[in-house]
Amino acid sequence: MTGWAWLLAAGAVEIVWAQSIPPTQGFTRFWPSVLCVVLCLAAVWLLAKAIESVPVGTAYVVFTGIGAAGAVLLGLLVHCDALTPARLAAVLLIVGGVVLSHAAA
Repeated sequence: MTGWAWLLAAGAVEIVWAQSIPPTQGFTRFWPSVLCVVLCLAAVWLLAKAIESVPVGTAYVVFTGIGAAGAVLLGLLVHCDALTPARLAAVLLIVGGVVLSHAAA
């Protein structure tokens, strides 16, 4: 896999990891907590693989951008979070920041 493929995989796992946190109920539930920790480790491992060929600054910005925007979009689609102008602007700013960061590199 290329560094960018590793990075996209890492971002996807980060989105799932973020969604796995609430079911742990503050890490008081064993199996949801185990899943959360495994997903966190998987996301970091995939990010480490990406950084072997993608500059660390670029990789981290893209990784966190995918995670942040993906978590918001998943909240809209799965958890029926309200689509407000502020939330839409936030996602657009995240995506714009990632694109600008990559273009400036």
